[in-house]
Amino acid sequence: MPVQEQNVHSFHIPVLGLAFSIDTPLRVARFGIASVISIVDDILIERMREYYSNLYSKPYMAINQKEEDYRARRITAYLNLVNQIVHEQWTKLKASPFEKGSEIVKYFEMLAEHSPLKALYRRLAVAHEAVYRASLENELRSRIVVGAIDVNIMTKLDKVNRPASESEAVPDSSDAVAALRGFVRSELDSSVVLSAGLNPRLFNYMERCPEFLPGQDGTSPKRVILKVSDYRSASIQGKILAKKGIWISEFHIESGLNCGGHAFATEGLLLGPILQEFKEKRESLISDLHELYCAALREKGHNVPSEPRPVRIMAQGGIGTTEEDEFLREYFEVDGTGWGSPFLLVPEATNVDERTRAKLAAAGKEDLYISDASPLGVAFNNLRGSSSEELIRRRVVEGRPGSPCTKKYLVSNTEFTNEPICTASRQYQSLKIKQLQGLDLSAEEIKFRIQKVVEKSCLCEDLAPSPCLRNELEDKRASHAVAVCPGPNIAYFSRIATLEEMVGHIYGRLQLISVPDRPNLFINELRLYIDYLKNEIGKKLGSLTSNEQRYLTTFRENLQEGIEYYRSLVPRMSKETERYRDIIRTQLHELELELEMQVIPSPGI
Repeated sequence: MPVQEQNVHSFHIPVLGLAFSIDTPLRVARFGIASVISIVDDILIERMREYYSNLYSKPYMAINQKEEDYRARRITAYLNLVNQIVHEQWTKLKASPFEKGSEIVKYFEMLAEHSPLKALYRRLAVAHEAVYRASLENELRSRIVVGAIDVNIMTKLDKVNRPASESEAVPDSSDAVAALRGFVRSELDSSVVLSAGLNPRLFNYMERCPEFLPGQDGTSPKRVILKVSDYRSASIQGKILAKKGIWISEFHIESGLNCGGHAFATEGLLLGPILQEFKEKRESLISDLHELYCAALREKGHNVPSEPRPVRIMAQGGIGTTEEDEFLREYFEVDGTGWGSPFLLVPEATNVDERTRAKLAAAGKEDLYISDASPLGVAFNNLRGSSSEELIRRRVVEGRPGSPCTKKYLVSNTEFTNEPICTASRQYQSLKIKQLQGLDLSAEEIKFRIQKVVEKSCLCEDLAPSPCLRNELEDKRASHAVAVCPGPNIAYFSRIATLEEMVGHIYGRLQLISVPDRPNLFINELRLYIDYLKNEIGKKLGSLTSNEQRYLTTFRENLQEGIEYYRSLVPRMSKETERYRDIIRTQLHELELELEMQVIPSPGI
């Protein structure tokens, strides 16, 4: 089955939470659209395997938690099932007739207008001679490819696992390593997207996986994509893996704040300057990686390629218009873009329950905010009024704050216990509240601190129930409260759309943005970073350390440099109107004045 080496689309759908893109390849891969599955939650994955096995009349044998290496085996089994079903869908699509309403026509109609394959397809409309038409149809069928079925591992989610009967951890059984093993053993010819930074244990395990090493033809069945927020991170991680004989096939550059999910803010480095650095240093980065990669292969006794293997650079986070998409690809010379949150409004593409999808469609800017809801202690994009928020408030009112914590994917705190527990758990919150109530603090201060404790959301549970709700899968243990983590850009999309409509919007065939004069993606991100800086200064008042002062000062200086960079970039936005460029200049001036007003106090003041 051909995979998306030809990349018939210029965009992909990044991972969306634990569950929202859990089956997206089954929905879009046959149309040549690449997407990413999270392989964090093996419990959800096993339920989805059972569901789709029954739906497609496939044999199913449960893999229970008492079986050896169950987590990896569940992931392998699900990915193999997805691969098998997509192959069958692809075969059926290829055989469908070229007539209105068929899937093969939908495949070609969704392609970008500038696509060479779309140009070939258009010739069918004027092909009347039977033999010539049949020849065109055969050629078109032969060029249909499947969108990549990639997987995502958030490297920081790597809980050590110990069998109940043993005190020592079993080697290579941690969550991230087991998830990777599940992917490596699968039949997929695709990539693992590594996000959230370094994980030496995971990287060391990858080195022992021959599936990442090149074969006789120089390719490998399993490839690596790094999702990063700046050039330095890409260089460091890429070199560490290259020294292990692992090539990075793609770098996905994501805005630190103008994205969905967890928000890993940079030190005030903005997307534009970051992409500029990648553009200027791309060749030297690839050359450096190639040198280290070849040395590692030589040491391992493998054939050494004379030329660097291909590397793709992708940009994602906050893209909202075809003009922005084209500018990123043409000016910064990226190979493609990622469109995530808007696809939460596409039932054909993502697994979102009806109530949550309706809330997303109705959400305005004031409904989307960066919260402290994540137990990981990382800023988390959130939607006000979600059923997850409602459940948190109800538990507090009932005097039982916190979650039962059954999945334990996010356990990390050892403040009160020897074994890590989750800060969203009932156990932790009970202990923490008791500690706070015993401190000599004012009633107002205790109330404030307790509020910060109880606002944590059980993301293991609350990011997972949408597929169960949408597909009516019964789960008596689950609360069915849904947390959703869209990027702020979704505020400008206000209706549920079909797959063809969203793809058409990306390629400029129609307009789904509902808000007039939506700020440019660079302006939106700059606003988010200035708000973030203001919030950080506010949190540190009276307790600022010297290191924190240096960090905030650097943060502000980088933002100022980013503003100057964007001023120089505006004239290059040649496909935008002069009015649009003038608006950006005005907004940059206003934001610069706001930035100048942010005073960073001295330490201890």
